Amino acid sequence: MAEPTVLVQTADRVRTLTLNRPDRLNAWTRDMHVELKEAMHAAGNDPEVRAIILTGAGRGFCAGADMGGLQTIGATGAASDRTTRAQPVPAGGSARPDFRMTYSYFPSIPKPVIAAINGPCAGLGLVMALYCDLRFAAENAVFTTAFAARGLIAEHGISWLLPRIVGLPNALDLLMSARKFRAPEALAMGMVNRVLPDDQLLAETRNYARLLAETVSPRSAAVMKRQVWEAQFQTLAEATAIANHDMELSFASEDFKEGVAHYVEKRAPRFTGR
Repeated sequence: MAEPTVLVQTADRVRTLTLNRPDRLNAWTRDMHVELKEAMHAAGNDPEVRAIILTGAGRGFCAGADMGGLQTIGATGAASDRTTRAQPVPAGGSARPDFRMTYSYFPSIPKPVIAAINGPCAGLGLVMALYCDLRFAAENAVFTTAFAARGLIAEHGISWLLPRIVGLPNALDLLMSARKFRAPEALAMGMVNRVLPDDQLLAETRNYARLLAETVSPRSAAVMKRQVWEAQFQTLAEATAIANHDMELSFASEDFKEGVAHYVEKRAPRFTGR
């Protein structure tokens, strides 16, 4: 039986998904795509999971599409079928069609998704990291868009994502040059939230994920994630009207009552997500 290309581990209400082709720097394959999508939806549907970490086994995060697959495409002039079984959006996740495409489904998962970028992050691997809600990087992590160096274009929505994260001039630079850059530069341009010593990356990412799991309302986190991602398509007036409606629903929730109660009673919160 083949070893899974995505490893799944749960502790302290945090689900860690690890891309598992360390001998190939976790280069992306169809099997990995299918397994990760199923694992993400399973985590999104699991009420015991409060946060998700995506990382890579060994010394890489994801080196992009597997070169063997690219060679096949180059020889035949066509990409293989990349479709997967349709999966319903987990309750509380964004149902926008924009977030139900082949690789753009991360925003539909109603849990914070944190990329722990432990090494090379290139091409499709960078796309997947950008679809995460937060990105923590090891000091020695190396990034590249890679597409232009392969005769390709800005794939899978990165032309929409990257300018929103790093700004238009930086996005054009990184896409057209396909140059390599390191974590400190990624931090300076806003691509990653934190840069951490290599040997502390996963522990510190787990500490942050546990903070989310233990101290904030999972209902609030899910709603705010949906608000922020969907606001990219809304006017200020539309976003405000939606927020006003969501606030009324929040006032009627159990988590709102618990949020007030644990503060007044000076104890740890016991949020249920309801």
